[in-house]
Amino acid sequence: MKIEQYLSQLLYRYQCVTVPGFGAFLTEFHSAQMDESSHSFYPPKKLISFNPYLKNNDGLLANHLAQAEKMSYEIAVNAIQNEVSHWKTKIQEFGYFSIKNIGEFSLNAEKNLVFVPVDQINYLKESFGLSSFVSPSVKREVYKELIESIEEKAPIAFTPERRRKFSALKYAAIFTISLGLMGVVGYKLYENYLNQIEQETLIVQSNVQKKINQKIQEATFFIDNPLPSVTLTVASEKRPYHVVAGAFRLETNAENAYNSLLKLGFKAKRLPPNKHGLHPVLYGSYTSYSEARQAMNDIQKLDNKDAWLLIQE
Repeated sequence: MKIEQYLSQLLYRYQCVTVPGFGAFLTEFHSAQMDESSHSFYPPKKLISFNPYLKNNDGLLANHLAQAEKMSYEIAVNAIQNEVSHWKTKIQEFGYFSIKNIGEFSLNAEKNLVFVPVDQINYLKESFGLSSFVSPSVKREVYKELIESIEEKAPIAFTPERRRKFSALKYAAIFTISLGLMGVVGYKLYENYLNQIEQETLIVQSNVQKKINQKIQEATFFIDNPLPSVTLTVASEKRPYHVVAGAFRLETNAENAYNSLLKLGFKAKRLPPNKHGLHPVLYGSYTSYSEARQAMNDIQKLDNKDAWLLIQE
């Protein structure tokens, strides 16, 4: 059974989709971009990457396949296993294979899987209907040459103004000086008046403040019925990203794993049983995807290579 279309559907909704026994496809948000050299604009998108170490069955793909094909969960798990076996056979025989609308796999010199995602599909649902486009560069017209040509054809002529008689200029100067002196004298009087008002205002304010201080000193306050103390409850920070150590069918096994992680110094947690009756045990929970991803990588290197990431919406 082909499972490519179900992988594509889940990549639109989730940041991590695991194919049990094969690996996990991860998505990362990239903002809109502009290529100045080609004047091209690209909408926001999700970039797909592949992690071959996340192979544990988290139930996401199998449950989605079972609901879409109206089959049992166990049959869906077997169908995924058969498809994964088909993929592995292809990569061993031909050295490469592709998954429609997701990407192409090949083997490098060290026989490791190399994944190249497709560029034509944008799995960011907020960018649905948006595509890249090329906009021509904005050309700003320069009017300098046009202005120079107009000036050459119609030069500007300056006509000297007829001089007034000297006597008229003399009287005008005398009148201007007189107005200036009157303005200076008037401004000085107005300034003195403002200073006097400001000083009187300060005196009144000082007297009022003295009376207020005296009343405050004489007053005595008694509280017969003090108000009860108020207790504020601060909402805990949401941590939807979990690094999972394992999911156990028996609760006793989950409790043993949980205690072992505590002894190793991890901030271990236990989640309630999921819909498949499994008891998840966590290395820890985190507020951001990047923080959880880094913690998972460190744990895979140092303690458990099968640790995987669980995202709760």
